[in-house]
Amino acid sequence: MNKLDILVFAAHPDDAELSCSGTIMKHIDLGYKVGIVDLTQGELGSRGNADIRKQESDAASKILGIHIRENLGLHDGFFEIEETQLKKVITTIRKYQPEIVFANAKQDRHPDHKRGGDLVSRAAFLSGLVKIETNLDGKTQDKWRPKAVYRYVQEQYIEPDFVVDISGYEQKKLETIKAFKSQFYDPNSTEPLTPISRADYLDFVWAKMKLFGGQINVDFGEGFTVERTIGIDNVFNLK
Repeated sequence: MNKLDILVFAAHPDDAELSCSGTIMKHIDLGYKVGIVDLTQGELGSRGNADIRKQESDAASKILGIHIRENLGLHDGFFEIEETQLKKVITTIRKYQPEIVFANAKQDRHPDHKRGGDLVSRAAFLSGLVKIETNLDGKTQDKWRPKAVYRYVQEQYIEPDFVVDISGYEQKKLETIKAFKSQFYDPNSTEPLTPISRADYLDFVWAKMKLFGGQINVDFGEGFTVERTIGIDNVFNLK
């Protein structure tokens, strides 16, 4: 009943919206079940707080149309790749049995992004080992390993291994981002200025969508990197 096609992990609420919300919405429209799991509440952010971020996540989730959203409550800024936290992610992967996992970028300005992506990548492998036992609601879980982990490109430019055409979803993507009102530009805000709260930040997001789209000769795109070689059945299906 809980099974998802795609499970998106994000170190902070708004990471998924900023980086791959177009891909999420497109695949939902294609009939796939997609969910988001935020690793932390983003409680160390210079603007807003955990309660505000939760309200904003709920608002963004409604726009996205995702099937589930959870927060693992790991400590923002301080989570590490160790057994207890790996098992939290393993339990979540086994709960939803996704075919595909999206995770944070392999390198980015915020150190939580790479570490979060690495945590999820390692957990996705360990989740397939039968000798690692996890329990949910008093029941022992079956092992489960996703077919692939794809890491979305975030703020820092990384040459993508593939780009998803999100043309037609670009405006709705901005809506999902703007749901996080505390984090982005507000001329009336008295909270500290951050790299993403400057007035022109969404212009940067738009330009990045155009850049990735241009690389595959479409209007807008989102970039991803792979962790293993991907294969295709028909070279004529590539853009």
